[in-house]
Amino acid sequence: MNEPTQSKYEAALAKYQTRLDDAEIARKVAKIIEEKLPENNTPEVKKLLFHCIDLTTLRTEDNDESVMRFTQRVNSLEEEHPDLPNVAAICVYPNFAEIVKDTLEVEDVQIACVAGGFPSSQTFPEVKVAETAMALMEGADEIDIVISVGKFLCGDYEGMCDEIQEIKETCKEHRLKVILETGALRTAENIKKASILSMYAGADFIKTSTGKQQPAATPEAAYVMCQAIKEYFLETDIRVGFKPAGGLNTVRDALVYYTIVKEVLGKEWLTNEYFRLGTSRLGNLLLSDILGEEVKYFG
Repeated sequence: MNEPTQSKYEAALAKYQTRLDDAEIARKVAKIIEEKLPENNTPEVKKLLFHCIDLTTLRTEDNDESVMRFTQRVNSLEEEHPDLPNVAAICVYPNFAEIVKDTLEVEDVQIACVAGGFPSSQTFPEVKVAETAMALMEGADEIDIVISVGKFLCGDYEGMCDEIQEIKETCKEHRLKVILETGALRTAENIKKASILSMYAGADFIKTSTGKQQPAATPEAAYVMCQAIKEYFLETDIRVGFKPAGGLNTVRDALVYYTIVKEVLGKEWLTNEYFRLGTSRLGNLLLSDILGEEVKYFG
C-alpha cells in the first residue's frame, strides 16, 4: 500500500516546531515581561510606539463626516506637536478609503483598509478579492484581512492559503496584513501553524486579532507569532511584520508587545515598517503619557 503523499502545506509546517506547550509559553512570556519591560518604559520608546500605531475607526456608526474629522486630527498633529512622529496609518472600512485619501495631507501616514469579508471572513473568495481591489482603487495603501478560520480549523490549509495568495496577488506591491484571530484558534500550536501558513501564502504582516472577538491580542499569542516570524526569516530570508490588535487598552499593554518583539525578533523589527499596533484608544493614552497631561486628541 502506498503511503499518502504529504501536501505542500504539511511539508512547509514540517520544517518548524509546531508542537507547543501553552503553559510553558505563558511562563516564558511572564519572565520576559517581568525582567525586560521596565527598561523599555522610556519616553523614546513611547514615541516610537505612537509612530507604530494604525489609528483605527471600525465602528458601525462611522460615516463620511466622522471619518473626515478623524483624518483631520492626524493632519493637525504635526502643527500642534511638531516634535512627535505621526502615526503609521489610518485604518478604516474600505468604503471610506477615498474620504481618507481626499482629506489626508501629511506624508508618510498610510491608508489601511480592512477587507476580505472583515471581520468574519465568511463570504465568497471572489467577493474578498473584489473588495480588496476596490479598496486599493479608492486609495488604500495597505490591506488587512482575516484568515478563513473555519477552513484552518477543519484542516483545509489549501483553501485558506489559496485565498490569501489570491488576495496578495491583487495587492501586488501593497502591504497585506493577515489577521489570525488568535482567540478563535485557542492553542499555541494552532497559532504557530496559522502564522507559518499565512507567511508562506504571502502575508507581509501577521496580526493577532480583529478586536471584534474575545479574547483579542494576548502576550502569549504575540510570543508564538514572533517566534514563527523569526523562524520563517531564518528559513527564507523574508522579513514579515507583526501587528498586535484588539484589547490594547493601556500604555503598559503597548510596552508589553514592544518588549516581546524586541526580545524575540530584535531591534530590526522595531520600526513602523515591521511593527504596528492596531488600536482606537491607545493614541490618546500614549499622547497623554508622553505629554504628561491627559489629552483626548483623537475623538
